[in-house]
Amino acid sequence: MIRGPSASFEEYHGWGLQMYSQDQYDRLHEATLEVLRLTGVEVHLDEALDVLEEGGCIVDRETKIVKFPAHVVEQALAMCPSQILLAARDPQYDYMMGGRQVGYTDFGCGIMVVDPETGELTETTNEDVGKTALLCDAMENVDVYSTAVVARDKPDSSYDLHMLEAAFLNTGKHVHHIDVSSGDNARMMFEMASYIAGGKKELRERPIVSTLVCPTSPLMLHTVTCEVIMESARWGCPINVLSMAMSGASSPVSVSGTLVTHNAEVLAGITLAQLTSPGAPTMYGSSTTMFDMTYATAPVGAPELGMISAAVAGFSNYYNLPSYVAGG
Repeated sequence: MIRGPSASFEEYHGWGLQMYSQDQYDRLHEATLEVLRLTGVEVHLDEALDVLEEGGCIVDRETKIVKFPAHVVEQALAMCPSQILLAARDPQYDYMMGGRQVGYTDFGCGIMVVDPETGELTETTNEDVGKTALLCDAMENVDVYSTAVVARDKPDSSYDLHMLEAAFLNTGKHVHHIDVSSGDNARMMFEMASYIAGGKKELRERPIVSTLVCPTSPLMLHTVTCEVIMESARWGCPINVLSMAMSGASSPVSVSGTLVTHNAEVLAGITLAQLTSPGAPTMYGSSTTMFDMTYATAPVGAPELGMISAAVAGFSNYYNLPSYVAGG
C-alpha cells in the first residue's frame, strides 16, 4: 500500500497526560479503520451478523469474520450521544457522563474477599455485593457503583440477577453491572429496573442501570458480548464496551500498536450497538494493560495501564464519547 508524506505533522515526544497530538490520533484512527476494513473482527452471534450485514458490513458466515467499511464505523460514531445520563434511584446522585469532567467508581468484579473479622480469604457472596454497594453508597467521592464482587454462592444461571437485586437494595446511586452472563439475563435485569423506574419508557428516560462487556482480544466479539450489547441498545440503557487487551500477549507489544487493536475492538462493539438501535448510549471503555512476561499476569497497577488509560481518554475526546477507564 502506497503511503504519501505528511505535511505539517504535529507530534509529542516523551510522555505526559497528553499522550498524543491531534495528528497522531488521526493516524491511530486511520490505522484502526484499516484493521477493521482489511482484517475484520470475529463475531459469534448470528443475529449480530445479520444486523452488521444489513448495516453495510461485509460478513463471511463460514469464518464469522466481519469487515467494517470506514463509512459504516464513522456513521455509527456520529450517532453516539456525547453525554450519557447515569440516573440513580435517588435523583441527587444522578451522574452525567461526557466532556472532560471526571467521575469515580469502584473497581470489580472480585471473586475473593478477606473477612474483616477473621482475616480468612473466602469466595465472595451475594451478601458481599450488598455490603460493597452500601459502602460505596456512603462514600461521597464514589459517583457510580460498579458491581465490585461476584455472588459466587448463587446459581450460574441467575447470579447476575441476584447481584443487581443486592445492589439496588443497598445503594441509591447508579448501578453499573459489569458481570452480565447472557442476553436473556440482561433483558430480565432491565425488566427489574423498569419496575423500579416506573416503566420501560421511564427507564429509557432515566436509566438506573448500565452494563459492561469485554471484547475477546484480539479482535473478537463473542456470543454473550454481542447479546448484551444488543439488548442494552434496544432498552436504551448505557453499554460500556471495554477492551482488556494485554500488550505483548493478546495485542502488539508497543503501546500504540495495542491502542490500534484495542480501538478496533471497542469501535466494533459500538458499531453493533448503533446498528441495533441508532443513538444507543455507549461508553468507550478500557482496562487494557501490559502483560507481565515474568509472572504471566496482567498487572492493573502497571505504569503502562496509566499510559494507555490516558491515551484512551484522549480517544474518547477525539470521538466525543464518554469514557470509562481503569486506574492504577
